[in-house]
Amino acid sequence: MENRFIRAEDVAQELNVSKPYAYKLIRQLNEELKAKGFITIAGRVNRQYFYERLYGAGKGKCKCRYLRMKITVLGM
Repeated sequence: MENRFIRAEDVAQELNVSKPYAYKLIRQLNEELKAKGFITIAGRVNRQYFYERLYGAGKGKCKCRYLRMKITVLGM
């Protein structure tokens, strides 16, 4: 069974970004989940939410949401 949470190492590898940037993305996603009333774990994010937020409904579907999120996180 696949772990329900994805860690920074996996996020960095999945998106081909640095580990510090992966932590930044995880913080952003966890803030969104907290705002919705969910309990979060630092350094990890729900795997399903990660894929939905970055790619849409399914894994690897489209990276356009990732680009919008990157712009939001970096303040561009």
